[in-house]
Amino acid sequence: MSETVRPGPAPRVPAERTRSTLVCALIGAAVMAALDEIVFHQLLGWHHFYDRSTSGVGLLSDGLLHTAELLALVAGFFLYADLHRRRALAAAHARAGFFLGLGVFQLFDGVVDHKLLRLHQIRYGVDVTPYDWAWNLSAVLLLLVGMVLGMRAARRDEPAGTES
Repeated sequence: MSETVRPGPAPRVPAERTRSTLVCALIGAAVMAALDEIVFHQLLGWHHFYDRSTSGVGLLSDGLLHTAELLALVAGFFLYADLHRRRALAAAHARAGFFLGLGVFQLFDGVVDHKLLRLHQIRYGVDVTPYDWAWNLSAVLLLLVGMVLGMRAARRDEPAGTES
């Protein structure tokens, strides 16, 4: 009988801080896109990704957004799994990246999609000002959480006795 040899855990490599941040930012952006698409497009039916045409085109644009968000999520989790498998994940930087990704997507959607490109509004038939404020302030709050977590992670990485 032959004995099956199973590889042990991968040796620990230096934590990849930047990659951990970027990978989890991708996951965060995909999660926020999913929340936006599920809650505002499907459950509430407030808008489609592209509302400047027929409802059929709006549904198609939602499907394309959903496809892009799923691809980003799958790619992000494959990259995350690779970091984890190689024991190179910098967990504190990953958490910061996740919140940064949430906030970047939210702010990009609120400023670029809603105001600059006018692809859609949050709602129709109402004064959108309070919705815009809530949308963009929530984005700024998520970005601030990500920045604070990132600064804490960076501070923990500094060698003892080093001043910033």
